[in-house]
Amino acid sequence: MMEIALASGGCVKVDVKAADENLHAALTGASNRQTWENLARLAEYVPRRPSPPPLVASTLLVPGYVDEDEVGVIASRLAALNDDIPYSLLAFYPSHQMRDLPTTSRAHAERCYRAARGAGLKRVRLANVHLLGPGDYA
Repeated sequence: MMEIALASGGCVKVDVKAADENLHAALTGASNRQTWENLARLAEYVPRRPSPPPLVASTLLVPGYVDEDEVGVIASRLAALNDDIPYSLLAFYPSHQMRDLPTTSRAHAERCYRAARGAGLKRVRLANVHLLGPGDYA
């Protein structure tokens, strides 16, 4: 899939739910070992095409679960692979089986952004900011 992305100008997007395997299993019902193995393999392609980036990563900021500490660990692991991997932090909006949680607050998102930047990633952004809720829930 990475060869196709490189040839077509596309990218491979990897959603990293959590660095902690237990938290990842709680959120998804599965281990995150394969995610990290795939990221390590895919990161080897990043230098082949700086723009547009062939690999991007994202994390959903689930209040009460994915906080700045968790994002810091994820970002550190990504930066160790390649500090130029674009990383998007996504605001959570309650739906489906997680309707009992609040939306991600702006303060929570900003703390996570600072943690990701502090971990050494150069290309961090807050995405879908229109979903950010007021106040601070986490």
